[in-house]
Formats: sequence, C-alpha cells, structure tokens
Amino acid sequence: MVHERGDDLRVEAVAYMHRDLVEQARNGDVDAFTQLVKASAPRLNGVANLILRDPDRAKDAVQDALLTAWRDLRALRDPDAWDAWLRRLTVRTCYRLARKDRRRTLLERYVAPVAHTSGTDASADVAERDWVQAEIGRLDIDQRVVIVLHYYLDLPMREVAEILDIPIGTAASRLYRGLEVMRTTMRPSPRDVDGLVTERSP
Repeated sequence: MVHERGDDLRVEAVAYMHRDLVEQARNGDVDAFTQLVKASAPRLNGVANLILRDPDRAKDAVQDALLTAWRDLRALRDPDAWDAWLRRLTVRTCYRLARKDRRRTLLERYVAPVAHTSGTDASADVAERDWVQAEIGRLDIDQRVVIVLHYYLDLPMREVAEILDIPIGTAASRLYRGLEVMRTTMRPSPRDVDGLVTERSP
C-alpha cells in the first residue's frame, strides 16, 4: 500500500513538472520548450516514420510540427493537452507532406528497440519488423495513420478521431478497412518464407 502511494506521488510530481514546463514555454522560455521537445521527439519521429516511410521527410515533418508548436504555443489553453496537441500537429504535417509528394514510395526504416533473449535471432526479428512496416506502408495514408495511432501509440479510437478531427465512426471504418486490406493482400512474412524453404530442402 505504501509502495502504491509512493508511485502515485511520483506520477503526480512528474505531471506537475510537465505542466510547469508547458507554462514556462508558453511564457517564452526556450529552455523549457527544449526540455519538452527532448521528451517528445523520439516518439514523434517514430510516428512520422511509420506514416511517411521516409526518414528524411519524417524528420522534416517533426521539425515543422515543433516550429508550429513554438509559434502557436500561447493558443494551448490546457497544459495537460500538450502531448495530444503535439501529436495532432505532427500527424497533420505528415498528411500535408504525403499529399505534396505521393509519388515517393520509400520504405519506412524506423526499428523500435526490443529486448532479445538468449538464442534469439536478432536479424530475423529485424526482418519481421521491416516486413510488417512495409505491409502497413502499402495502405493508403488515411488507413495507415489510424493503424499507426491506434496500435503504435496505443491510443483509444476516441483519441485517434480527435487527433484527426473526424467522427469516431469514420476512424473505426478506416481501421477496419485497413486491417481488411492487410489480411487480403499481405505477403508471406520472412519467417514463413524461411519455413517453406526449410521444409522443401532435402
């Protein structure tokens, strides 16, 4: 019980510090804004990479979103909404860049760090993640964004709809259609291909 109370106090302290940094940044404190950016940038880069499938364009999207955040920070009335607001700016910037250049189809190269147990083939895990990300990349951007927000960021559909400024029914429909497309068009995974080769080898 004491342990749980201590955890609650730590969470409250972190939340207070976060709100305090947002308030300071709203008042023009560049150092406070920099601290907020350092905490948010890795996850934003991951999201932008999955959506745009191009590290360079993803970096540009995050940079543009952060510049917009600094410029419009005074318009953010609720400091607790900082994370959701920044995600919304990043996703909208990704949409703009994707629509600006639909001809480019580079595969997304972001690989999230994972813990490997002894005896695990790390190269096989990387190949598996690259395959999943490539399959997501074959979806149209509306479906891809919903899947990334819901599964990669683990956001509830209500929040996904809010970020995209669409009805929750529309968000759910895009998720369903995207998953259906993946089920019907998904190519064999590297593990499946390796298994077939092994089975057919004399």
